[in-house]
Amino acid sequence: MPLAMNREVFITCAVTGSGGTQDRSPHVPRSPQQIAESAIAAAKAGAAVVHCHVRDPETGKPARDPALYREVTERIRDSATDVVLNLTAGMGGDIYFEGTEDMGRIGPRSDMAGATERVAHVVECRPEICTLDCGTMNFNEADYVMVNTPGMLRDMAKRMTAAGVRIEIEAFDTGHLWLAKELVKEGVIPEPVLVQLCMGVPWGAPDDLNTFMAMVNNVPAGWHYSAFSLGRNQMAYVAAAVLAGGNVRVGLEDNLWLDKGVLATNAQLVERAATIVENMGARVITPAEVRARLKLDKRPPLPK
Repeated sequence: MPLAMNREVFITCAVTGSGGTQDRSPHVPRSPQQIAESAIAAAKAGAAVVHCHVRDPETGKPARDPALYREVTERIRDSATDVVLNLTAGMGGDIYFEGTEDMGRIGPRSDMAGATERVAHVVECRPEICTLDCGTMNFNEADYVMVNTPGMLRDMAKRMTAAGVRIEIEAFDTGHLWLAKELVKEGVIPEPVLVQLCMGVPWGAPDDLNTFMAMVNNVPAGWHYSAFSLGRNQMAYVAAAVLAGGNVRVGLEDNLWLDKGVLATNAQLVERAATIVENMGARVITPAEVRARLKLDKRPPLPK
């Protein structure tokens, strides 16, 4: 596919994620207040979209308590900051096994929930966007399996759509895009279609450029996409995504560092990304322009 550079780029900031990074940087937000404040700062730095997980305020470990999501949502919306809110729906599908000889049961660290529970915070908070991880995958960080069966994805997607929330497909490999195309064909994921190409997440698609272009070439014409890579390649993938016709994602979910030995804030990562985009001759677009492109409805503050 010939390259067609994107000259109207939106930036997503992935604010905190669900990885075990809470003790590796003081800038990784833990409490709903910290997450909201970091998201607001990222928006002021140029992020049109903020992608939010929640964490236990005391330990910093990943959580999926709807009350924590509600507080993050309320704080962002009550601030009157113009930003598109994107909540994860990736939690509740984690299987841990205790060794290789007792595979008939899942380990006590596992967190498996039904579709209703996995999207409860989405239905309550009604973000403009929420994520749908379109596949099952081994993860390296904690030796667990992220489980998303076709039936579960169909059920979750229908609930997201019924709540009036735009789905962002998260694709960690080309097979995830294959399944996503089937869900779009079935009408389970409505248009306009938005996909995030997740590069360099062990053990998904590696972040070499050949694999990246294989992912890009599997995105159907008419879909909107962003891309990111982890760690030291985060900013390189800002340039690669724009050059390949996409949008960009940065943030502490994917990378803790601004420069060698210098820990970043979310706002600093967004500012660096915006500089790269603009130096390439493209323009960073606003939340209002993203809403028009993706046919989103701006949400009012949640009722008290």
